[in-house]
Amino acid sequence: MSKIIAPECEWPRLMAQLRAAAPEAFNADGHVLNLIEGTWGWPGHGKHYSTAIDGSELGLMPMIDLETAKRAVRFAAREHETWSQVDLDERRRRVSEALAGLRQQRDLIAYLLMWEIGKPYQLACDDVDRCISGVEWYIEQIEWMMNGRRPLGLISNIASWNYPYSVLMHAVLVQALAGNAVIAKTPSDGGLFALTLGFAIARRAGLPVSLVSGSGGALSDALVRNADVACLAFVGGKTNGRDIAASLYDRNKRYMLEMEGVNCYGIWDFSDWANLAQQIKKGFAYGKQRCTAYIRYVVQRRLFPKFLDMYLPVLKSLQIGNPVLVDRPGDPLPKLDFGPLINAKKVEELRVLYSEALGAGAICVYEGDLNPALFLPDQDISAYMAPIALLNVPRNCRLHHNEPFGPVDTIVIVDSVDELISEMNISNGNLVSSIATDDPKLGQMIASELRAFKVGINKMRSRGDRDEVFGGMGASWKGCFVGGKYLVDSVTVGAPGERLYGNFPDYTLLPEQR
Repeated sequence: MSKIIAPECEWPRLMAQLRAAAPEAFNADGHVLNLIEGTWGWPGHGKHYSTAIDGSELGLMPMIDLETAKRAVRFAAREHETWSQVDLDERRRRVSEALAGLRQQRDLIAYLLMWEIGKPYQLACDDVDRCISGVEWYIEQIEWMMNGRRPLGLISNIASWNYPYSVLMHAVLVQALAGNAVIAKTPSDGGLFALTLGFAIARRAGLPVSLVSGSGGALSDALVRNADVACLAFVGGKTNGRDIAASLYDRNKRYMLEMEGVNCYGIWDFSDWANLAQQIKKGFAYGKQRCTAYIRYVVQRRLFPKFLDMYLPVLKSLQIGNPVLVDRPGDPLPKLDFGPLINAKKVEELRVLYSEALGAGAICVYEGDLNPALFLPDQDISAYMAPIALLNVPRNCRLHHNEPFGPVDTIVIVDSVDELISEMNISNGNLVSSIATDDPKLGQMIASELRAFKVGINKMRSRGDRDEVFGGMGASWKGCFVGGKYLVDSVTVGAPGERLYGNFPDYTLLPEQR
């Protein structure tokens, strides 16, 4: 018996629910709109918007032009002048009202995220839940965080597609809670419908939020370099981040630019393989499409056979398939490690990097296969990719120096601790690294030599929630650090001459605990 799409996940049904929940966000033809000047409109020109799950079209993304984006920014900047004077208790009340609306629509948002960015059900729920619980924590803590501080101005948000709620929506709500007006660009590759619902709920609650769709390059003069923008929060790739950073350094503008780096797990004098196996399996969640994914293992030569004994069964156990399929109506949605990558173009890009590495002399130690039983017959699976692991990728390959942002691991064999540290520092800074070792003192020594913002000893590190600070070293991060009070500090103004924690052209200031 072939599988079926779970009735609760059928796209026409979800669209009907979305239009009933946020009718103001759609035009008479059923196409989604932009949120500009406090109202929904400005359909722009429609861009084909499809799902990686099976290649089908979900709708049209309303792409606006530069002048329309500038109009949106001008209004949002004026709106900030009024919002910044609103009492903190009232801001808390309105943000709490927005959270209540998100909580009510939690399942619908999760189903939308499944289709839009390919997340399995539980990971989609986690994205929404982390947003809600994180903002609730800020509502409880915001009074002391705002002590002696005032709102900064209009905050512009340009974020990647992988965490529309726990990263983008979370940041937007905290920025508004701190007294700022907010404008965000819908990620071009996913999140349009889920974010439209979230922003409709936030706007109804009286929050000064705007949401626009368009080409990042075309809208840059409005959302990045515009004098009305007081702060830019960017999450994305290193190439775009470098260009944005260069355009901001000579301007009096606050910024937080989260970029990529090669996150490594070093293994030296180690024996707890069962624990490491659990970490590695969990680390494949969402196909490693996140900035804190561990994509390189640097292994002591004598431990390599035991590493492979642990590692290969983990890869073979991973379940990759269509996340909305069930055997019959009423069955629970599948518990997959990951579904599709964000699009077929990404799979092609990774295949090119893989072929390039093999051609240069790398050794493939594992190349997985997709299980046909986890898909519909004859469905488009061009966006799906099983895990791949490569040994000793040559240094002249792009895969050696760059984050693949997909289920492609590289393994490096080393003969000394110094070599291990050197290989783990292959990128000019990264967000997270870890050391697997039975010697805690050795682990701490190695950690002190790494160019990672967070380092774990026998555990993986993540972005973190609530009061956990987040940032990066070297080229992986530019500007203010975020997380906990630092997120509020980054979008507010304190005493004259204050030096914010962050990585800036003229200084780097790290929190005591990282």
